[in-house]
Amino acid sequence: MTLRHFLSAADLSRTEVEALLDRAAALKAAWRSGMNDDRPLIGQTLALVFEKPSLRTRVAFEAGMTQLGGHPSYLSANDIDMGGRESVPDVARNLSRWVAIIAARVFKHATIETLARYASVPVINALSDREHPCQALADMLTLREHFGHLQGLTLAYVGDGNNVCHSLMLLGVTLGVNVRIGCPPDYRPAPDIVELAEQLADRHGATVTITASPQEAVTGADAVYTDVWASMGQEHEAARRRPVFTPYQVNAALMAHAAPHALAMHCLPAHRGEEITADVIDGPQSVVFEQAENRLHVQKALILLLLGK
Repeated sequence: MTLRHFLSAADLSRTEVEALLDRAAALKAAWRSGMNDDRPLIGQTLALVFEKPSLRTRVAFEAGMTQLGGHPSYLSANDIDMGGRESVPDVARNLSRWVAIIAARVFKHATIETLARYASVPVINALSDREHPCQALADMLTLREHFGHLQGLTLAYVGDGNNVCHSLMLLGVTLGVNVRIGCPPDYRPAPDIVELAEQLADRHGATVTITASPQEAVTGADAVYTDVWASMGQEHEAARRRPVFTPYQVNAALMAHAAPHALAMHCLPAHRGEEITADVIDGPQSVVFEQAENRLHVQKALILLLLGK
């Protein structure tokens, strides 16, 4: 089998993503019905190399690998000081001798690219400063569950043009979702990501719109998505960013510009009262905990895809 990695939301074709979402939906149905007895990964290990702490990513990968019959091995920054105690290439070479697959949650995207370059087993991007593709997979599954389709939907993302924004753009347009980004001019998504997203949008009949107006971004949208204004590792910028992003808060007034059926989405953890108000994230339009649950199912499907199962 050809070695494949999943470092970017653009690494899979539309056909592959749609098949992955189908499989994730089937895995979810089996899990919820108590018929989760298929164990194709008995005797195999998933290494979780985490430079950053995590709730959803870690537990979803650990629980998912266990449910598939395999074993997760969690390695924190204290266990592996990549680039310090041991070089990233050496970590990759060692892990490849012991485990079937690696999921890495890192600060710099270059770190996960180096892991993949030197690993002889699949590497999954469990988050980097450039992308969060596993989150985007869960988000697309959530949208499909609610609307029954993805082609032609409009997803509005409001806030920082960060890693989550990047992956949503790339995966969304690949699946025919029109993606609108409402962000401050100095916090737009990376130009090369925008260029790639526009190319994918042209190919799949979707559009990409970037505006400084949050109201313009969400008008008529089927879903309104946001993330924290200062990501992990940017805490020192929080005070400076807050006044810039305050007009981009997802609250009842902003949601009123979206379609009446619009979903409220967030990748979590959320800072209630900052990027999103409590009445929205805890309200009837919110699907944030469905997004969180779906991390389990899409990550199981992704592991099986990369291992050829």
